[in-house]
Amino acid sequence: MRIGELSRLTEVSTRLLRYYEQQGLLHSERTPGGYREYGADAQVRVRQIRGLLAAGLSTKVIAEILPCATGPLPALEACPDLLATLRVELADLDGRIETLTQSREALAAYLATARPAAVPYAA
Repeated sequence: MRIGELSRLTEVSTRLLRYYEQQGLLHSERTPGGYREYGADAQVRVRQIRGLLAAGLSTKVIAEILPCATGPLPALEACPDLLATLRVELADLDGRIETLTQSREALAAYLATARPAAVPYAA
């Protein structure tokens, strides 16, 4: 199928599909006329990519673990180093959540103790 059809079927823009190709996540063949042609598995592959992106993974990490993806949802087989990669990503995400939680608590404390600004008297 061509890129426009893949875009329509997956509801992913053609620009984003080309980006996935640049990142090595999606592959196409070129027709003699220069058009991209995707295989029958491209629709499933795009859904896998979208699911892994929704899980917060970078395209670099997705490129590492995508060969382990099976089926229409990002179900993963235990490929070499897959679990270690996912554990590192989960620990990083937990660290970012902790930092955001601390920032939120600090901001909430400022708001709780802030006094309203004096409003100038308008005659």
